[in-house]
Amino acid sequence: MFFYLLILFTVLPALELAILINIGTRIGAATTIMIIIMTGIWGAYLARLQGFIIMKKIQANLDRGQMPSAELLDGLMVLVGGIVLLTPGFITDVLGLFLLIPLTRSIIKKLLQRKFEDMIQKGHIISTQDTRDSFKRYDDIDIN
Repeated sequence: MFFYLLILFTVLPALELAILINIGTRIGAATTIMIIIMTGIWGAYLARLQGFIIMKKIQANLDRGQMPSAELLDGLMVLVGGIVLLTPGFITDVLGLFLLIPLTRSIIKKLLQRKFEDMIQKGHIISTQDTRDSFKRYDDIDIN
């Protein structure tokens, strides 16, 4: 886990900075800044659009009495993709777009589902349920 955090907080920003400087010297600082701002705006719009689509799917599954597990994972990926797109840099922009575009998101989702299943089989994920709360009454929430 420490290795991943090291990469996330030191190596990735250093790479992003190197790429931004390289591109900025080639196309100019103003153009580079405009590209970063436009990808942020476009990413926020795309995340919002995909978020509403996923919310409708979640609501439809809940209305049918089904657990929307795949849609919840989609929602998490869209949230992460939107946040990553707001982070300045080209590597994070590509990753954010992969998480927001449904085709590439489905490929990443399958990889994540396999990873989660593997972790469960190896006992790395432990699921517990508090039986004291199982008798509480829950009301439906209508999200429109």
